[in-house]
Amino acid sequence: MINKLKGFSLLVSLGLCAVLFAQQPYYNGLNLGLTGLSLKSTLAQRITTTHTTQLTYSDVWVALKQTDLDPSNTNNVLLLYGYNDSDGNFMTDRTRSKNTTDNGTATLGLWNREHTYAKSLANPSMVTNTPSAGTDAHHLRACDKQMNSSRASKKFATGSGNAGNSGSNWYPGDEWKGDVARMMMYMYLRYPSQCNPTDVGTGSSVAIDDMITLFLDWNAQDTVSQYEKNRNTILETEQGNRNPFIDNPYLATLIWGGTIAQDNWNLTSVKENELENAFSIYPVPSKNGDVHVYFNSNEKLDVLELYNVSGQKIKTIETPKFDNNEFVFKGLPKGFFVLKARLGNSIVTKKIIIN
Repeated sequence: MINKLKGFSLLVSLGLCAVLFAQQPYYNGLNLGLTGLSLKSTLAQRITTTHTTQLTYSDVWVALKQTDLDPSNTNNVLLLYGYNDSDGNFMTDRTRSKNTTDNGTATLGLWNREHTYAKSLANPSMVTNTPSAGTDAHHLRACDKQMNSSRASKKFATGSGNAGNSGSNWYPGDEWKGDVARMMMYMYLRYPSQCNPTDVGTGSSVAIDDMITLFLDWNAQDTVSQYEKNRNTILETEQGNRNPFIDNPYLATLIWGGTIAQDNWNLTSVKENELENAFSIYPVPSKNGDVHVYFNSNEKLDVLELYNVSGQKIKTIETPKFDNNEFVFKGLPKGFFVLKARLGNSIVTKKIIIN
């Protein structure tokens, strides 16, 4: 019972510690020391319960004139997929007056509301006549009307350079691919049965869940811009909820693995501290050659490696099986050893002494 209480106290303290790193009151009370599907579920619940204002499709026009403003010129909106304001081609414009909204005519140089998660790719398809996933401004962006039509409902795919077709699919452009990835991650958490990443993007899925490596790569490669941060804060005011992956892209790494993204909250050190404290060795020193390794964590331990004082690896245990959180090395010879426990990208080291 004492060991269980110690483990519970450790979990609580780590959860509070992780929240301190968040620097966002929005995440107060969440245990950000979780990983995998547990963390996904925790974040999904928060962004769903705090989504207290459901925007209509008309409301979105008003919202985008606030959220999508160009930080360097607030008379303009930034246009998703855009990349050139000086080539004489309206379709490729990166910025435009916020007042040139689509009026239903064939006039060039207008912008409209791009569903980054294409309406027809959702299951069931999104609607916009009632507040729903189709009117959630976290994935609706200002976009040139022609560029929006060019993208249509194509799936996202790998590419490089400016936005455009990637085979029969669509590459959002180097500047926008991280934005797209983080919006797709948000939509998956907020509408898990309707907005699956595998339905809107191409490429292989990761081992856990239905996330695809394409979005994990983009999330890491294209870091969060000030524009995204501003947008997230305004949408918290408008809708009540935030996109966690804009606040900290590393949350995606903790949930799905893959390419390691930027960690804005120093959760990496919190995680390492948690794993370090989850391990203990008994007895130290050992007098009969038997060493008990205790591991009190829900993390999957990949391998245990034992090294002698000369740095030679003398024992490797792949996917060690713990009985009641305990693994036993039996009959080790006298000497000094280093035990390395590998858990994904993390390594925990412990000293072992046999007298």
